[in-house]
Amino acid sequence: MSERILIVEDEQKISRVLQLELDYEGYETTVAADGKQALEYLEAEEWGLVLLDIMIPELSGLEVLRRIRRQGNETPVILLTARDEVYDKVNGLDLGANDYITKPFQIEELLARIRANLRKSVQIQADKEILQVGDLQVDTAAHEVIRAGKDIDLTPREYDLLVCLLENKNRVLTREQLIEKVWGFDYIGETNVVDVYIRYLRQKVDKGYDIAFIQTIRGVGYSIKEGSQ
Repeated sequence: MSERILIVEDEQKISRVLQLELDYEGYETTVAADGKQALEYLEAEEWGLVLLDIMIPELSGLEVLRRIRRQGNETPVILLTARDEVYDKVNGLDLGANDYITKPFQIEELLARIRANLRKSVQIQADKEILQVGDLQVDTAAHEVIRAGKDIDLTPREYDLLVCLLENKNRVLTREQLIEKVWGFDYIGETNVVDVYIRYLRQKVDKGYDIAFIQTIRGVGYSIKEGSQ
């Protein structure tokens, strides 16, 4: 599978060499010759990695980096620069660069750094799992719950119950099944504890919204669905 790499470099000879080498390695490449064009590409499309020169026209590479990180764009960025001062390297890393390489560089070293950063990015994405129904999202890696852009603060048990429902979206789970999955096999107590925690969840997740996701299936149990009025 081809990885898409954006090359941001105003020196045509360098950008052409990079494009030829990367194309030969099987990457899909596009060149941006200045900072404004780079931002346009980055805002319009998704990229596997960005090779970003610091000294480019219109907007500097560091300004491009600052803006995309402010927007939440986490695409891996390797800075390319003729500068070798520690300040520039530190400044770039502080702004969110994943790596840097100083010109002139050996293409083999650059390719190795590209491979390493792409592998790391793939692993990060694999570790990050988003469970979602409508405008409700749970990031299980970060343990974050968000509805309509607002953070929702849940207790550990409420969180586990919500995750269980989302992992079984559109399926009806009995109280006994929820006890087993959320409280564990060794739980000793009444199953009405599920009703109590469902009520807590509804107060935090559904109350105040036009659509309620947590549904009661009378005589059976509970389910989380796209919702009803």
